[in-house]
Amino acid sequence: MYKGIVFAVAILLPRLLIAQSNDTLYVYGPGGPLAPFQECGRVFTQRYHIPVKVSAGPESDWIADAKIHADLFFGGAEYMLTQFEIAHPDLALRTSRIELYKRAAGILVRPGNPKHIHSLQDLAKPGIKILDVNGAGQLGLWEDLAGQTNSIAGIASNIAGTFGNSALGIDAWKMDKSYDAWVTFSSWHYRLREITELVPITGTGAVYRGTPVEMSATSKRQHQVKQFMELLRSPEGHAIFKKWGWE
Repeated sequence: MYKGIVFAVAILLPRLLIAQSNDTLYVYGPGGPLAPFQECGRVFTQRYHIPVKVSAGPESDWIADAKIHADLFFGGAEYMLTQFEIAHPDLALRTSRIELYKRAAGILVRPGNPKHIHSLQDLAKPGIKILDVNGAGQLGLWEDLAGQTNSIAGIASNIAGTFGNSALGIDAWKMDKSYDAWVTFSSWHYRLREITELVPITGTGAVYRGTPVEMSATSKRQHQVKQFMELLRSPEGHAIFKKWGWE
């Protein structure tokens, strides 16, 4: 009888694993919005008993897997998802694209704000060392802001390091304590509370980026993906995004 049980488990286990894989929703995008998408995924799993796996970071880290499994894509800015559509026209279902919530740009400084940075103009002062991410939704972000205060030249002269994505920027911020400030999304502060302080940029000088999502053209779970998108756009989903720094 024992051998019979072992044989039955050996037969059923692969089928169970396949079923689990087929029931899972696979979501892909850049690292910035990872936290709210993961939290919304946990709520969705509790409600519908369907696992949600969110893979986030540089596209090169997940695109091979996405070509096999993808159900939903998200962007850290509208232009990011548009670039993805251009690069992968067979993966992106453009007609399903919707906008979720906006997030504001802000200035991250060291805890305690030792350089007394309270505005964009302060970033142009001599001796300020700025970290810059030239991509990942932040392409041109500081310039859009600096142009409103006539401080482009001063801020440009204080940029001490430029990185291709937020993950590299975070690593540099952690390793090199000489960086004083980083113009990025305010939402990053909520994931880096221990090593940053947020200086908000408000009023007419504020700059925002959107958070678009769209279904994968290859998804075989479109009904479940639409349910997840409905959760993302619901008041409950909005509250989760606000918790992580979106508006």
